[in-house]
Amino acid sequence: MEKNKGLSTWLPVIIALSIALGIFIGNHYLRLGQKQGQRQNYSVGNKINTILNIIDEQYVDTVNINELIEDAIPKIFSELDPHSVYIPAEDVERANEDLEGSFSGIGVSFNMQTDTILIINVIPGGPSEKAGLKPFDRIITINDSLYAGNKSDQEVIMKTLRGAKNSIVKLGIKRKNEPELLYFDVTRGEVPVHSVDVAYEISEGIGYIKVSKFGRTTYNEFITAIAKLKQANCSSFIIDLRGNTGGYMDAAINMVNEFMPDGHMIVYTEGKAFPRKDIYTNGTGTCKEDPIVILTDEFSASASEIFAGAIQDNDRGLIIGRRTFGKGLVQSPIQLTDGSEFRLTIARYYTPSGRCIQKKYELGEEEEYDHDIYNRFMRGEFDTADSIKLNADEKFETTMGRPVYGGGGIMPDIFIPRDTTGVTSYFSQVINSGTMNLYVLEYSDQHYDKLASFKNYQELHQYLQQQPLLPDFINYASRKGIKRRPSLINISGKLIEKQLQAYIVRNFFDDAGFYPIFQNDDTTLKQAIKVLKEGKAFPTLKETQP
Repeated sequence: MEKNKGLSTWLPVIIALSIALGIFIGNHYLRLGQKQGQRQNYSVGNKINTILNIIDEQYVDTVNINELIEDAIPKIFSELDPHSVYIPAEDVERANEDLEGSFSGIGVSFNMQTDTILIINVIPGGPSEKAGLKPFDRIITINDSLYAGNKSDQEVIMKTLRGAKNSIVKLGIKRKNEPELLYFDVTRGEVPVHSVDVAYEISEGIGYIKVSKFGRTTYNEFITAIAKLKQANCSSFIIDLRGNTGGYMDAAINMVNEFMPDGHMIVYTEGKAFPRKDIYTNGTGTCKEDPIVILTDEFSASASEIFAGAIQDNDRGLIIGRRTFGKGLVQSPIQLTDGSEFRLTIARYYTPSGRCIQKKYELGEEEEYDHDIYNRFMRGEFDTADSIKLNADEKFETTMGRPVYGGGGIMPDIFIPRDTTGVTSYFSQVINSGTMNLYVLEYSDQHYDKLASFKNYQELHQYLQQQPLLPDFINYASRKGIKRRPSLINISGKLIEKQLQAYIVRNFFDDAGFYPIFQNDDTTLKQAIKVLKEGKAFPTLKETQP
């Protein structure tokens, strides 16, 4: 009894000493292991944070953890689909401004003439016009820093000229016939970013609307264009989505609504964490009975494909041109506390017939995905419809039973191959080298007084048609090191001359003067006009069955 009582008295003390000794020995060997580089076990609940903390505390050299994070995040997103992306805080505003409808800046468009910033256009009513700047002024200094003569990067110049609303930028300007620099304090303000490039009556009763993107203000710009064209007695429409890489889905949905009666599906979306959502027309559109043709090409993507797919699947109009890009993934922008943002793919969108027009991709294989357009070109898809391989396993039907296919873009109802008329290696050289652009700038600058005197683009175009632009340009290109190729110039001459005229006119009358000249011989546009004039814009089952 005495023995047991003594044991019970000392047992807690012995256990406590044993635990203390164990902790001492464990810590000793833990420190020894750290010194000798032995492995340690850490929680893997948040492995990235754990790794970064260990690097920050124990790595042999001092490292910038924030920089490591910024470098690591894009690599994570590169292992997802091709359209999920991370945007650093300093790039968020620029990434969004094209779709937001405006940005804060000085309100000019400019180009680099050799090593000088040449203002091409001054936005009417914008900050620069209010301050007194004029087209073809040269920006020599910005905030007392010299920018002429040092071949500054155009992107750097743009960032310098843009800034917070109501902030002031001081510009040193060289103006023709002025011996000294002129100085202007320009108060930055909101500068509009238009997404409807041009809207005009292209043929009697036919309105043409060029939509370059689907942004915050696109729908308002679009219905304004429709109203203007209807006032000009246009009763049928061509909507040009060629080169339109997409943007906000809502803008496309609202535009489709203008052309269809109540209760027709426009699009539906569905994802792992996002239940199916169907979107229908509400019957408030202003063009529900008007014939419509949509123009597409291989760069028409995303919201452009929502628009084209809804029109096609509801048999509301014809799609003319070439197969679209094939982007059927929906991204959600998610903002982080440091101002950065990532756009995460959360769902797929489907056309009314059930097509997902997203082309195939492999996770983490972005390079292969990016080469798809090139591969399509090499297969001859831009030249012949027979080169396009339709997926028979993804066959769907429009409301009247016409066959349509999923698995990679919207296939047009009428295929138009790319127009290579006048395209030669000489033409490609003068375009790709930038020689034509430089010539247009210099010509517009040297003849500014005369060219700016015309009241409308038609008068200016008529004047340019009487000028020896082509031989003058050939001599200019030769001085720039582009060898004369008489046989190729003979083939490309009319094309070069037309583009010279169009780009010069653009410097004085913007896109309103540019597109009517540049697209004068557009084969896709001609086919659209023909279809509308013949009253064949509404699909029929008989004509479209294979």
